[in-house]
Amino acid sequence: MPLVATSLKLPKTLKSRITRLAKRAGESPHAFMLRLLENQVEAAERFEQFVADARQADQRMQESGQGYAAAEVHSYLKAKIARRKATRPKPAQWRK
Repeated sequence: MPLVATSLKLPKTLKSRITRLAKRAGESPHAFMLRLLENQVEAAERFEQFVADARQADQRMQESGQGYAAAEVHSYLKAKIARRKATRPKPAQWRK
């Protein structure tokens, strides 16, 4: 992967914190910052995809008039988290 140089001006206190943490992680400050930037970019991209998926799901729900009762979904999720057997909620017509 070709690398592109960039300049980043950091407050002295932030640079000190990065240097300290990088040393603890056994990395150079440069490698530490690259890893953190990569992680944050990936998180931002996942969030963008999450929002896009949610918008598509909402659009489908608006068009179909079908959805799930929140109480049933909450009960289902609580059971799954507790590793109990649970029946998936059934879609219901919410708009006539």
